[in-house]
Amino acid sequence: MQPYQMRETWRVTKPAVRGERGLVSTQHYLASEAGASILRAGGNAADAAVAAGLALGVVEPWMSGIGGGGFMQWMDATSDATLKATSKTVAAGAVSGVDFAMVSPQGLDPADYPLVAGTNAADKFNWPTVFEDRHTTGPYSIAVPGYLAGICAVLTRYGTMSLADVMAPALELVRFGLPLDWLATQKISNNARDLRNYAASARMYLPHGLPPVGPVNGEVTGLPWRELVTTYEALATDGIEGFYSGALAATLAQDAHDVGSSMRLSDLQAYSAHPFEGKPVHYRDARVWAPQGLNAGPSLEYALSALQTRWAAASSGPDGAAYAHYADVLLEAYARRLATMGVASGSGNTSHLGVIDGAGNVVSWTQTIMSAFGSKVVMPSTGITMNNGIMWFDPVPGRPNSIQPGVRPLSNMCPAIVELANGCRLAVGACGGRKILPAVFQLISFMVDYRMSLEEAMHTPRIDVSGTDEVAVDNRLSADVVRVVSDGRRCKVAQHGVYPNQFALPNIVALHDGVYSGGAFIMSPTAAVIAV
Repeated sequence: MQPYQMRETWRVTKPAVRGERGLVSTQHYLASEAGASILRAGGNAADAAVAAGLALGVVEPWMSGIGGGGFMQWMDATSDATLKATSKTVAAGAVSGVDFAMVSPQGLDPADYPLVAGTNAADKFNWPTVFEDRHTTGPYSIAVPGYLAGICAVLTRYGTMSLADVMAPALELVRFGLPLDWLATQKISNNARDLRNYAASARMYLPHGLPPVGPVNGEVTGLPWRELVTTYEALATDGIEGFYSGALAATLAQDAHDVGSSMRLSDLQAYSAHPFEGKPVHYRDARVWAPQGLNAGPSLEYALSALQTRWAAASSGPDGAAYAHYADVLLEAYARRLATMGVASGSGNTSHLGVIDGAGNVVSWTQTIMSAFGSKVVMPSTGITMNNGIMWFDPVPGRPNSIQPGVRPLSNMCPAIVELANGCRLAVGACGGRKILPAVFQLISFMVDYRMSLEEAMHTPRIDVSGTDEVAVDNRLSADVVRVVSDGRRCKVAQHGVYPNQFALPNIVALHDGVYSGGAFIMSPTAAVIAV
């Protein structure tokens, strides 16, 4: 019998949520509530984003956490006064951000990642095969985490509350433990084969040597976080500095040495988050702020510029010709991206969250530990699940993004901020590795070219182009669309279901004429917008 594709025979919708004094959208309702609780307590969008992000690392550790990194952008609400007083557009300086992506250790040796014969899988990045999959799994895949340095920079630059205050919701969650619903148990089960290879990972995620199973009566129990509770308590009490230069840093560095990673104390001491100023680009009658740096921002700018030059959207909604243009632009953007971008050019699993506060400040924030459970390595003394950021590097030597020590790799994160012609401001982003760029690109087109509402855009089927010559077409699109997109392109029809995720997982928050609205990823059982 020939293999066949898994099918989900339902149609799921998730209406947009509206609020009066702000809202938070994340991939998990507990994290959204954590951020919303900070808004209710008087914090601003940056405070709430930090709280929600820390909570995400506790309730979905397969996606992100303090062992990873990220990018964020901030649009300052003070520009609203300028807009109303002068009837002019907002100054470009109204948007800025922080790059807190992971960095390769200084002691990393590229010779430790020899290429071997095999299929180009590399955890869906289509990289050539590396000996023992060292760049994707295990201690050789670990990069220096920037997450906590990013939080420190964000709170210093934009926040109004103390670290202890914004950590409080996550600290409560970590003391409860990992919420064991069916999604959590499925994620652990899918990765149990790798998690069992590392003693601390097996101890944390595989009690009694097997994946945990939650109660069948619908109650959610907590899988104890063991050493991670102590780590969070130390951070809340002593501050983030200890993670990079204090006792916690020394413990983490010793753990890294013991498990076989090249990361050392000097790497933690040398790490710094990089603030950047936003640079708007015009797409039709909208303005888009893509993140700056080694991420998907430059590729988003290229794709939008190319689409605007070549194609004028019809008013009736995207048709086959529109999706064909999307495919061609994305194919070009990825070819250009993979051939030219990386530290030498000078230029997953992930979580995205969006926040708008009562004053109108907007945050677009993406964080990651890369693959599911990152490197699969839990540090024994701290309980931190570490990233596999080395997977971002191209394992082929001599290229702009090739594996090398002490540099940032080219990442896929793309937390964008958009201002529409009608004054609506929105934060849009997604998780899903290389699938992020196509999702953000198409959502912006839907809302700009077809004047779709946030809810309509979130429910409109998309295509995906993720760095190969194959185009994935959502099976909800018509046969005519599939026929047009397939003409001269290698295509497959794929389902945008609950599992596996064959398209990115986006969310959007928006503010227009005093009305707050937000949309969370449709097919996730846990993604939610919480309004204030």
